[in-house]
Amino acid sequence: MELTDLFGDLLVKNRQNKAVSGYRIYDAEQKRRTVRNDLPSLYPDLPEKKYDIIYADPPWDYGGKMQFDNSGKKNVNQNWENNIFISSANFKYPTVETKDLMKIPISEIANDDCLLFMWVTNPHLEQGIELGKAWGFEYRTVAFVWDKMNHNPGQYTMSYCELCLVFKRGKIPAPRGARNIKQLVRAPRGKHSEKPLEVLKSIELMFPTQERIELFARQKPEGWDVWGLDVREEFE
Repeated sequence: MELTDLFGDLLVKNRQNKAVSGYRIYDAEQKRRTVRNDLPSLYPDLPEKKYDIIYADPPWDYGGKMQFDNSGKKNVNQNWENNIFISSANFKYPTVETKDLMKIPISEIANDDCLLFMWVTNPHLEQGIELGKAWGFEYRTVAFVWDKMNHNPGQYTMSYCELCLVFKRGKIPAPRGARNIKQLVRAPRGKHSEKPLEVLKSIELMFPTQERIELFARQKPEGWDVWGLDVREEFE
């Protein structure tokens, strides 16, 4: 092989090596692993019923933001010999942008006197309040603070907690049940996005006789109606 040919081969290999980056691998993996909604519409139709208590854990969208570690750095993962760690909320379920969540007519299933308990992730606190208002409710306070007993690294402080806000439409539904429910819930983190059962049970104690529904539900708790992609058969 002549020297010019050898130099040309080395130049091509060098360009190809530079072209491969952690971000290119992330992009391909994200497209492959992102979970899609298989319905022709945004979500199934809502039940033809009105409720006193609505409990919601919206599938907040993070704009495709991914989590990764040092395996995505070329100087650590030489020649990309090891698999790159990559994680994202939309690998677990179809996320929905706030502007589209606002289009779901939740007010149609709310009684004149109704409470909305809504989980918000910390980066979505402002959007959560806006969403509650768009659904026809007035923000009242933080109902529950969940200490996950395990931290995630954050840009500012280490993240341990998630909030469940409460919104009101009309008056607080009567009759009232327990009035001594504690705001702070300490429970180990379970599966991705899974919320502690203690919160749902606390709401039951507070409002034991009311009509209740869980939105974006993963399963059907006894004594609750449910709505969401994972529980379609419950209302079809």
